[in-house]
Amino acid sequence: MSSTQVCTFRIGERIFGVQVAVVQEVFRSQAMTSVPLAPSVVRGLINLRGEIVTALDLRRRLGLADHGASEDPMNVVVRTTKGVVSFLVDEIGDVVSVDQASFEAPPETLDDEVRPFISGIFKLDHGLLVLLDVERCADVSAVAADRNRGKGDR
Repeated sequence: MSSTQVCTFRIGERIFGVQVAVVQEVFRSQAMTSVPLAPSVVRGLINLRGEIVTALDLRRRLGLADHGASEDPMNVVVRTTKGVVSFLVDEIGDVVSVDQASFEAPPETLDDEVRPFISGIFKLDHGLLVLLDVERCADVSAVAADRNRGKGDR
């Protein structure tokens, strides 16, 4: 059986993941510079050893409530076809090996706003692992399009 390595993280009560192959690094919260007039999903820019990286709030991207003011998000830095992006998440999990046979397409019950960002679901012994589509999640032009559909700031 074929297996895939997935870097997991928590957003709210849900467990999400991205393929390990696209993860550059993970680290604790870091100072961010806000970007005026950017879509609400763009939380700011971080300086990663001299490289300026856009930080995207996955809570906002997935239509979830914002972090509490006292909670600092963690960074999952991923490589995309358009460059490096940091996904802000609540907590970093483990790297897990998942069996491809347990992979299923996104369920029909998913909200239409969220569906494009989900590659699929892995059924695990202790629950579901939602695999994110890194390219779609990182696509800032899609973020702007979402905002223009009337979703606005959350």
